Amino acid sequence: MNRLSASTSPYLRQHADNPVHWWEWSDEAFAEARERDVPILLSVGYAACHWCHVMAHESFENEQVAAVMNERFVNIKVDREERPDVDAVYMEATTALTGQGGWPMTVVLDHDGAPFYAGTYFPRPHFLRLLTAIDEAWQQNRDEVRAAGQRVVEALAGVAAPPQPGAPLLAADGLDSAADALVRQFDRAHGGFGRAPKFPPSMVLEFLLRQAERTGNPTSLAMAEQTLDAMARGGMYDQLGGGFARYSVDEAWVVPHFEKMLYDNALLLRAYLHWWRGSGAPLAGRVVGETADFLLRDLRTAEGGFASALDADTDGVEGLTYVWTPAQLREVLGPDADAAAALFAVTADGTFEHGASTLQLPDDPADPAVWDGLRTRLFAARTIRPQPARDDKVVTAWNGLTIAGLAEAGVLLDEPLYLAAATDAARLLLGLHVVDGRLRRTSRDGAAGNAAGVAEDYGDLADGLLVLHQATADAQWLTAAGHLLDTALAHFGDGAGGFYDTADDAERLVRRPRDPTDNATPSGSSALINALLAYAALTGSATHREAAEAALRQVGELAVQQPRFLGWALAAAEAIVDGPVQIAVVGEGGAGPLTAAAWRGRPPGAVVISAEPDAPGLPLLAQRPLVHGRPAAYVCRGMVCDLPVTDTAALEAALAR
Repeated sequence: MNRLSASTSPYLRQHADNPVHWWEWSDEAFAEARERDVPILLSVGYAACHWCHVMAHESFENEQVAAVMNERFVNIKVDREERPDVDAVYMEATTALTGQGGWPMTVVLDHDGAPFYAGTYFPRPHFLRLLTAIDEAWQQNRDEVRAAGQRVVEALAGVAAPPQPGAPLLAADGLDSAADALVRQFDRAHGGFGRAPKFPPSMVLEFLLRQAERTGNPTSLAMAEQTLDAMARGGMYDQLGGGFARYSVDEAWVVPHFEKMLYDNALLLRAYLHWWRGSGAPLAGRVVGETADFLLRDLRTAEGGFASALDADTDGVEGLTYVWTPAQLREVLGPDADAAAALFAVTADGTFEHGASTLQLPDDPADPAVWDGLRTRLFAARTIRPQPARDDKVVTAWNGLTIAGLAEAGVLLDEPLYLAAATDAARLLLGLHVVDGRLRRTSRDGAAGNAAGVAEDYGDLADGLLVLHQATADAQWLTAAGHLLDTALAHFGDGAGGFYDTADDAERLVRRPRDPTDNATPSGSSALINALLAYAALTGSATHREAAEAALRQVGELAVQQPRFLGWALAAAEAIVDGPVQIAVVGEGGAGPLTAAAWRGRPPGAVVISAEPDAPGLPLLAQRPLVHGRPAAYVCRGMVCDLPVTDTAALEAALAR
């Protein structure tokens, strides 16, 4: 029987009607494999994955393929977003065995979970031949097959050994070297790093913006600004509805892979917000507002959280909702179609497939009012097209990133709706995702999933709560973040200052995953480092500061050598080099000229709190009175404080030095 219909994962539920007898990842599935004496076929993907859908249609919906799978294997389907621990372990194995990874991921395991064959997408004829060959090997060469699996496990265990403590903490010269390394990898023609496919380097951009602000390095700033500008003008950005697609299939950001992921948009929201804060660039400010509006309009759930993704496909066709031909523009815009085609780079030949084009904005419109009118009409027409499906599970870590972005945008843009949405999401996560004091990874339709939270969930949610605490001066968010971080320190530490990705009492896999490098989202280690630093700055806790520094020592050398994969940790290191900077504003009740100047001018990694003197639950405001009865701002660096100031010019000068 197929056992996926009751899953909380929309991806698994997409496969609930397959003729394959799917199991969820469970001890029961492994017991079934032992009972039947067959290997386990593990299939890992996610709801917005285009090629996952293709393989499902070609193979998993096919009766012939399903019959072979059901007879010769126990088949387990895993949502990589719900079980990142399972995905991480077997993606490492897939990469080790094949030299590359990706989704859909197909791995064959023995009864102990050891992987002895792995791959990604297989067309149906190849997949059928593969299934038969694996079955024959299992039947005829069992000892050799299992020995091969054990060799893979042993090799991965060696790679995963935690580093030893004692490395120096990243200093200013190391951060400068990391920035120099990025210069050598930078695409000077199109922005970004590396070749196609091009992924948004959100965390690296945050590091570069902080590095430029700390040092005044024009090269770091230029790399960040060119990349941010190119992404916002390309087809990867939704020029009508706001928000970014997952990545660009070309070097110039023209043709996206059309799924829209919550985590990308949360991270990019913050990157563009920080670009706007530092430069006042109109494009940056517009992208922030449009991306935040997209999150609230298209990804917010009825419970107040944020859904994971919108699919790449619509009715099985990639990009169907988003692309336009000149004829389609004429249907909607009539005589204005030519102007829109020129503005959005829609050509007769097309930039995508079948003569269709993605919408770009190579140049700023000469008349913003005309441009806005064209966008409004095209977006209205697009809403009546078929729409991509939504993966509406709520992932803890990604919602934490979203809370941080929306809370900060709410303050800097003076938009209460963003701050209210961040608050609603925080309430949902603390009320639903915390079960018996521990985080769950996901929920859906108001029901928490069974998967335990991983390190990134604790780090990203704590970081989001700390930004929300600063935006609202509400002590409950600081308290909740402290509990999460203390739990992470108690259960995720590796004994050498760093962190595993799973807790010490989590389900045992063939190895305990730990990867300090960032991928599409901050690693668990990077997320915890940033949150620990912010918490230490807000509370004065030496314990949390020392824990952050110990974890940062583990990755410092690697970060300098491979900065593209440790941007979030490098951003944290910038905060340490510069302070941490603490800004306490008293007497403005959370809003006023000093508070606004503090948020606009705060240096990299700085924390800000504005409320009344000695407000309960706010350690940063303790024993900081008004000055001659007037509101005042206190600025401290590295636990050393300047004299308080009472006017914005003096505060701006103090923050700029």
